[in-house]
Amino acid sequence: MFDDRSPIYRQIANQIEADVLSGTLRGDEQVMSTTKYAAFHRINPATVAKAFQQLVDDGVLYKKRGIGMFVTPTAQETLKSSHRKSFFKEVVDPMITQAQALGIPKEDLINRINEVTRQERELRSVRRLD
Repeated sequence: MFDDRSPIYRQIANQIEADVLSGTLRGDEQVMSTTKYAAFHRINPATVAKAFQQLVDDGVLYKKRGIGMFVTPTAQETLKSSHRKSFFKEVVDPMITQAQALGIPKEDLINRINEVTRQERELRSVRRLD
């Protein structure tokens, strides 16, 4: 599960965020305890605690004293909003800058987005028929 590219606590937080975004973890659902998580993945409990604290600070998890950690009811929307902002900053803005440098008109970008969206919609429709 873990790689050397980023700190383990960040990878833990990213995995929990991905589970929330996908709906695997839902609002008010309890997450595995720090101790169980650490034992399951054979890592230091302090590393897990750091990840959980980061998620609490980010509004993804909340603590019920004596019971454990739970997903906030608004976690999925909070993460979607945050990821949307990152997506535009890290993907769309540089794409626009590069398109302008290459002389690609805005209409060509819009047409390409519409084409890819249409193709994906058709592919999903075909998969449902199978």
